[in-house]
Amino acid sequence: MANSSLCLVGGTFDHLHAGHIRLFSAALSQCDQLEVWLTTDTLAALKSRLIQSAETRRTAILDWADENAPDRVSVHPLEDAVGPAESRRDATAIACTSETVAACEAINRTRVEAGLAPLSIIEVEHLTDPSGHALSSSRIRAGVVDREGNLWLGEREQERLQRMPTSLDGELKQPMGDLFKGPESKPRKAILAAMAAAPDLPPKWVGVGDVTVKAMLDAGRVPDLGVIDGMTQRTPWEGAGSIDPAEFDHHLTCVNPAGLLTPDLKRKVREALANHGNTLLEVEGEEDLAPIVVHLLAPLGSVILYGQPGKGVVLRVTDEATKARARRILDLFTTEVGE
Repeated sequence: MANSSLCLVGGTFDHLHAGHIRLFSAALSQCDQLEVWLTTDTLAALKSRLIQSAETRRTAILDWADENAPDRVSVHPLEDAVGPAESRRDATAIACTSETVAACEAINRTRVEAGLAPLSIIEVEHLTDPSGHALSSSRIRAGVVDREGNLWLGEREQERLQRMPTSLDGELKQPMGDLFKGPESKPRKAILAAMAAAPDLPPKWVGVGDVTVKAMLDAGRVPDLGVIDGMTQRTPWEGAGSIDPAEFDHHLTCVNPAGLLTPDLKRKVREALANHGNTLLEVEGEEDLAPIVVHLLAPLGSVILYGQPGKGVVLRVTDEATKARARRILDLFTTEVGE
């Protein structure tokens, strides 16, 4: 189809990603102008409360358009399932993915019944990630892939035994998040402050470390994932026995020696985060490095709490920047066993 004047496309376009850009680019390769009809916050909330605001989504599209297709893209609020496509006389094309072709064909039938010319349908196939799944905003929100479709923690890497290099000692001793100060012997104050500062209704609450998990339980919050090893500051913790696995819906164990990230730990963290209900993960060895794996696997918006020896409790929300940092750190680890 050569040089159509106006293409319409509708959607949520949450966490604008390579698949969205592929769709826009295909439309612009065949049309002079592109109108993006963007679902409103009200409609988006029916899909997921974790979808970005309409203003954030709109800004991302316009920023991309300013750089790649100046003066050819406009964004408009979509307040229903169809938008203006059934009645726009000036529109000549509509862009969609394979899963929404049927809806576009239904729009064309309505147009023909109303005496309007049908729209040319520009169909674009989904991009797929290395595991064969279609790149989607839902998988990005779930923390599985980045916006290019790269897995944050691939299946093959999950099976690797990896050792922390000594060059990371200094970096990993610094708080990876917001520090809430308080004595380790009385962690309640720091835990309550950290929990109060956390975003409302995160998809996952995670506690790493015996003292942290126990303090969360004492504060009335059973974490979705609690990771413990019976130690504090690398010595046995006398309060470890007071953490009752019966307070959790699931109880897992794994082996992870100090300074390593084992396939066992990675598998069990993945399983725990996928569980319905709360999971206690007991580590035989050491859980100090577990937050790296948790951040790579947790849904965006998850709250991770862990103790900072001698200082207090650290809160870090799993966002894309957190995942990128965890990914960079893990890339520096040495693979001890082949794939």
